[in-house]
Amino acid sequence: MLKRKAYDQLLAWKERDQGRTALLIEGARRVGKSTLAQEFGRKEYRSCLFIDFYRASNDVKALFDDLADDLDSLFAYLSGIYGVPLYERQSLIVLDEIQFFPRARGLVKYFVEDGRFDFIETGSLVSIKMNTKDILIPSEEVPLELAPFDFEEFLWALEEAPLAELIRNARERMQPLPDALHKKASRLFREYLLVGGMPAPVAEYAKNRSFTNAEAEKAKILTLYRNDIARFAGGYEYKVTSVFDEIPSQLSKHEKKFRLSALQSDARMRTYEEAFFWLSDARIANICYNTTDPHVGLSLYEDRPTLKCYMADTGLLATHAFGGESKEAENLYRDVLLGKLQINEGMLVENAVAQSLKAQGRKLWFYSRHSSNPDDRMEIDFLTSAGNPHAKIVPIETKSTKRYTTTSLDKFKKKYGSRIGDEYVVHPGQLRHEGDRTYLPLYMVHAL
Repeated sequence: MLKRKAYDQLLAWKERDQGRTALLIEGARRVGKSTLAQEFGRKEYRSCLFIDFYRASNDVKALFDDLADDLDSLFAYLSGIYGVPLYERQSLIVLDEIQFFPRARGLVKYFVEDGRFDFIETGSLVSIKMNTKDILIPSEEVPLELAPFDFEEFLWALEEAPLAELIRNARERMQPLPDALHKKASRLFREYLLVGGMPAPVAEYAKNRSFTNAEAEKAKILTLYRNDIARFAGGYEYKVTSVFDEIPSQLSKHEKKFRLSALQSDARMRTYEEAFFWLSDARIANICYNTTDPHVGLSLYEDRPTLKCYMADTGLLATHAFGGESKEAENLYRDVLLGKLQINEGMLVENAVAQSLKAQGRKLWFYSRHSSNPDDRMEIDFLTSAGNPHAKIVPIETKSTKRYTTTSLDKFKKKYGSRIGDEYVVHPGQLRHEGDRTYLPLYMVHAL
């Protein structure tokens, strides 16, 4: 298994909770939830019993109904069926793809109360109504959202751990990397934009640096997502598919706000809100909402009808946007690596920043103001307040080329200066610091 930062979070949970809670690993399909849970069970426990409810037989599922009041027999039968001995306080039971059998999730409360074993659940779409109907969501669940690989994890996969360490140290010390390392890190970040952070494409790319093999894996994932939409977005699958298909086109525009009129001329957010929720809940998309009055309580001024819809993984966005004929995709990817694309590259860069902020557990907001007064007209790509010790908002601008202006950020600072703490410009250039503003290289975005 490729190294994941989430593994340390699992270790912390095991040490801290000592079986008093069950860990629920949520995330997109194919993001590596099952692999992570299995590897953790194999390394950290005397035995690991893994139940995949997507493949489990009806006989196995029936045990959870028939023996809900007889846990001694339930655990004994599961141990026998799967051929895995269970040891008190030394075994992990993984309930994989729990969304396919909500009944087992409803019993987690009693499994935890029993106290003999540790439990990890994995699932996608675990909050969708069809997966929570008729069960009591256990308060003993501790959620952990597994995101795609960030750039640092991507470097680990490519056996570039020394460079990853140098990047992190440079960020902590606020000292730029030497030019040679800066160029190398920038090149590898461009590769990351195209490959993304889903485990299978990353693993394929790590083998021989072939975009073709990685592209094939990403295409499989996008097909899986389309099938999931058709299967699980009951009643509004057409709207979900329409939004999903429109994401690259909307992000290729300068402002990147999602225009529902592109779907149909009289479309309204109230009729498409469920579609955006579904894509977000499936961890296929990251939704970024406009905030009309930038204070620390950004959610209080959230303008939900005005939003940007990013792909949860930038590599999947690249395939979604450029995929098709392999030769065409290879040519486009080569242009990105050589820095020849601008608008489409900007789409990938901004998506990568959104992906990184989301992986850090931050909610996504932006600021957009249109006015007849040019001094009041501005667009700020992202706003956050997380991690700011002075309870002030942090504006973040993304730039995909070395030649750019910071007009909107300057106006924003002038208008809301007393509310603003640190400012960031994420750009292709070197690390530098000017007053409250930090110019952060793209390859440091995971360390914002």
